[in-house]
Amino acid sequence: MTTPEAGPDPREADPLSPDSAFPAEGAAPATDPAAESAAPATAPPADVETPSGAAAAAPVPPAATPVVVPVVGSTTTGHTRRGEPRTYDFRRPTKLSREHVRVLQIAQESFARQATTILTTLLRTGARLELLGIEQSSYDDHIALLPNPVFITTFSIEPLAGKGMLAYSLDMAMAMVDHMLGGSGRAEQPNRPMTAMESTITSHLLERLLDEMSASFAPITEIQPYMLGFEYNPQLAQAASGSDTVMVARFSLVVGSREGEATLVLPFSPFAQSLNNAASPQLSDSALAKRKRAAEALTLRLNLVPVDVSVRFAPLTVSSADLLSLAVGDVLLLRHAPDSPLEVTTNDVTFAYAIASNHRRRLAAAIVPTPQAAVKDTA
Repeated sequence: MTTPEAGPDPREADPLSPDSAFPAEGAAPATDPAAESAAPATAPPADVETPSGAAAAAPVPPAATPVVVPVVGSTTTGHTRRGEPRTYDFRRPTKLSREHVRVLQIAQESFARQATTILTTLLRTGARLELLGIEQSSYDDHIALLPNPVFITTFSIEPLAGKGMLAYSLDMAMAMVDHMLGGSGRAEQPNRPMTAMESTITSHLLERLLDEMSASFAPITEIQPYMLGFEYNPQLAQAASGSDTVMVARFSLVVGSREGEATLVLPFSPFAQSLNNAASPQLSDSALAKRKRAAEALTLRLNLVPVDVSVRFAPLTVSSADLLSLAVGDVLLLRHAPDSPLEVTTNDVTFAYAIASNHRRRLAAAIVPTPQAAVKDTA
């Protein structure tokens, strides 16, 4: 009886096959201790029968392939990190929500567009103010980031409490003065405080910018910024307390060939309620109608609430001795004038006056004008 010749084992054809790592039945196991220690600690597959007489091929070790373990947030998974970690101070929780930022962004972008027009007109050169971002910070932390010297103007935000602050480089401020005086602004500018004439020229420009700020913030709240003065040392600006939360809007400022950055700082607390009102979604027509029906139903129910009403003479004050000595038959003088109306009260509150009357054989009170109104009519 002849035994059919065994064909090629598919496990031998593919050296990377998982089954090729284990010898066929009857094959001598490897005696290399190093190989045994390097072998993976995995359970072998089920026994595979081989035809009798077939030669057991030596197992081929699989090629060493690196194992890639995806890490959350790493670049190997195809996801990129959104940004670098930011410091969070739990003593100063976040107050500026995403809705607040969106409302402020609309106002600040409108201010940037109008400011660009004013700068281009007054400086007679190409100028641009563009919003970069809005963030929350403490006043001390923001002041620490400003260079010294720097051009700072502080302004009030009437009728709200607090002050605002607009800051940009002193070199840029001097270049603006140069442009308004007919210069090119390309020359190197002096690094010193402004003279009285330079301050007056700059004040005219800043007053125009503050007027546009008032118009840009009109959808949020009504403010009337008024310029208070200039400062060149950030530590001496005193626009807010060190721990106060402020809203910082960063702008890119371009005047002619010069480029820089400007920051507009506003206190958060005076704007908090106005930002909440502006950020709240508008009610639909159905919601407004539902709210109106609820108010009407509430008014109707309140009108049906019973109230205790008393008609009385004017109150009288007596001593404790007289009150304790009262006996049957004593007369207590009310000191109420015969022509004076009686008081109609509820919960000890007088809301009308009346005179004694009758209605269908019942004692009643007829409402009359108040004594003060009667005196005015006769006069």
